[in-house]
Amino acid sequence: MPVFWLVMIVLGLAALGYVFGRHRALANAGGDSRHLHSLPSYYGSNVAIKTVVPALLVMIIWLLVQPFVVDGRVIGMIPDSEIREGSNASLVMAEVRRTADGLDNAVAAGVMSDEEAGNARADVSDMTARLKDAGQIVTSTITQPVLLAAQEYRDLRRASALFMTIVVLIIAGAGLVWGMAGAKPDFRARNVVEKSIRMLLVAAASIAVLTTVGIILSLIFNTVEFFRLYPITAFFFEPTWLPSFGGGIDSDGNPLSKLGILPLLWGTLYISLIALLVAVPIGLFAAIYLSEYAGSKVRSIAKPMLEVLAGIPTIVYGLFALLTVGPLLIGVFGDEGLGWMQAGTAVMTAGLVMGIMLIPFVSSLSDDIINAVPQAMRDGSFGLGATKSETIKQVVLPAALPGIVGAILLAASRAIGETMIVVLGAGAAARLSLNPFEAMTTVTAKIVSQLTGDADFASPEALVAFALGMTLFILTLGLNVFALYIVRKYREQYD
Repeated sequence: MPVFWLVMIVLGLAALGYVFGRHRALANAGGDSRHLHSLPSYYGSNVAIKTVVPALLVMIIWLLVQPFVVDGRVIGMIPDSEIREGSNASLVMAEVRRTADGLDNAVAAGVMSDEEAGNARADVSDMTARLKDAGQIVTSTITQPVLLAAQEYRDLRRASALFMTIVVLIIAGAGLVWGMAGAKPDFRARNVVEKSIRMLLVAAASIAVLTTVGIILSLIFNTVEFFRLYPITAFFFEPTWLPSFGGGIDSDGNPLSKLGILPLLWGTLYISLIALLVAVPIGLFAAIYLSEYAGSKVRSIAKPMLEVLAGIPTIVYGLFALLTVGPLLIGVFGDEGLGWMQAGTAVMTAGLVMGIMLIPFVSSLSDDIINAVPQAMRDGSFGLGATKSETIKQVVLPAALPGIVGAILLAASRAIGETMIVVLGAGAAARLSLNPFEAMTTVTAKIVSQLTGDADFASPEALVAFALGMTLFILTLGLNVFALYIVRKYREQYD
């Protein structure tokens, strides 16, 4: 049974349990709710919660554990020769899953019967041809071990789905009976329901924490695996980024790939610096104007229009950099102009467009921080004879400076993590250079390229993406923590 319909059945049982539990509680109280410890709705909610929560919890755990169990069973029946030919067990399992999905789709489309799809003696070449004709397979050929593993994979997946359906329905029914047994006048249904809801809220709040922990652990494990295959000193101090997707080592035993992070970090920081040089003055001046000079009508129009920039997808900014800003810079700094720029993809192109993207980020945060400065400080300055500009320079900005610095640091962390603008606007060259009119790349751009390449997922050329991600995570986390510390310290000062 599909998971969707299983969930619908469990929810239907919970709805019925709510109705029956409510009526049963009233019936046991002789139809007078005053004889009940709690309101009738609490008795119905108690039955519904005990029906749906354990059943859905078991289903979620089952769906999370099932792939590991099924994959472990299937991978054990694939011979080592097949894994060596595929160079990695995970690649072979991916082939098995694609073949199993192709068989299921072919059966659903009527291309073959279920018996034919599960025939262990089926001719491999004939099966491959039929799947290709039906457009159900993308690989060049299916080997006999892969076909047998795919058939076993289908059987195990079906059996697991059947057992899960039975177990979930049994648990839902048991929960329904359990809840109905508590529909008695002296049962403290309100206490049980409120405690259950509190636990659900705690579980919902824990999802963010668990997600963060999962992200960190996935980065750590794969980063450690990368440093087992590639020297950590070469990664952090090698000035060259030149991955060799063929792998291998040279005559001295050193890896052929040069996976130094220094040129990528330099490109990331260089582009982010140019972006901040564009965004900080414009965003800060816009915030000062909107908060101190603009009238209510102008502010009601200008602030939303400025913040529209924050809603534009980054891929659109990337296309803007590639198709508009790059050619404009070529016209000024190219061969027909100053002769400094050879192509439209350069650090300056990506930095300018990224700075435009960050303007609403800086202006909105700075505007809120400037408005948080107490009006009494402005009035006191005016009372001493200071002009409006002097009040802004000598009173407002110094008071808001910690918060503004925090906003700038948050904008910097946003710039460091940007990808699409860099991919389309800065190029893909990893180099250490001070020329802003040359193509460079960043850490995020190389993470994308390494994970979408042809390298084996267990090779250093692919695992380096996790080491890059871990480095970037630590860098942006440090900036965010520092920025939030400054902002909170500033807010505590005037609360």
